[in-house]
Amino acid sequence: MPIYGTSILSFIPNWTAEGGCYAIEKTAQYGFDMLEICLPDNLDFDAKNTQKQLDQFGIKGRLSLNIPADCHIPFYPEKALALISQAIDKVGEMKGDFLGGVLHSAIGTFTGQPCTSDEKLIIKQVFEELGNYASKQNITIAVEPINRYESYVITAAHELLELIDNLNTDNIGLHLDTFHMNIEERNFYDPIIAAGDKLKHVHITESDRGMTGEGNVHWDDFFKALSVINYQGPLVLENFSSEIKALVGPTSLWRPSKYNSEELAKGSLTFMKEMVAKWY
Repeated sequence: MPIYGTSILSFIPNWTAEGGCYAIEKTAQYGFDMLEICLPDNLDFDAKNTQKQLDQFGIKGRLSLNIPADCHIPFYPEKALALISQAIDKVGEMKGDFLGGVLHSAIGTFTGQPCTSDEKLIIKQVFEELGNYASKQNITIAVEPINRYESYVITAAHELLELIDNLNTDNIGLHLDTFHMNIEERNFYDPIIAAGDKLKHVHITESDRGMTGEGNVHWDDFFKALSVINYQGPLVLENFSSEIKALVGPTSLWRPSKYNSEELAKGSLTFMKEMVAKWY
């Protein structure tokens, strides 16, 4: 069966030592098996102590990173390579085997044009180096396509699969997010089937970032596809509540949320379990 996880964004807007303790405690209290920790840009993160806290509450941890504007790979490949390599080292310090997130480009950075062949070559070169570096620590990197309003580089599963097929490394996979899929994919079934065992991480989020099952995501198609490929990885809740004021701007929560963060977390966990029971 898949692993039921949630993101720190269910509890806190960004990682701090104090906020992290709170997120870990709530993750366990609400009944999740895993917490995805989105690393801060400066990588000010005590990996070893965080792992001790996760162990104390009996939950797993996975790290992700969204690269900042000054590490946008087509513009700053060397800086991006250095930052993501440091994030891989943080995974290693936690004795982990995974790094996910928006690693292909900086959210909100655009040229006004589609991604060029030269830019794609730069991205390929960076990910070949990252794949080789991560393989030395038996770490898999999973890259998250995001929608056209947040990036021009990789916005759909097939674009990432094309990149992966051209890499001389076998430890780069997909990190899919149902919010972005709802905008960019033609359906929720085919991209998962195409990904197959390259699918390493999943963000579960409704079309309006609210309660799962109350929006436009075709959940039956999505979970049916996961069962067909026998996906056993994490299903990580990533919905947001305007109750967490610091998330309002970054996640464009311009209307008050119908649910608070606890209601969203618990209700969505129940929904995920019901869908897995239905389709697995």
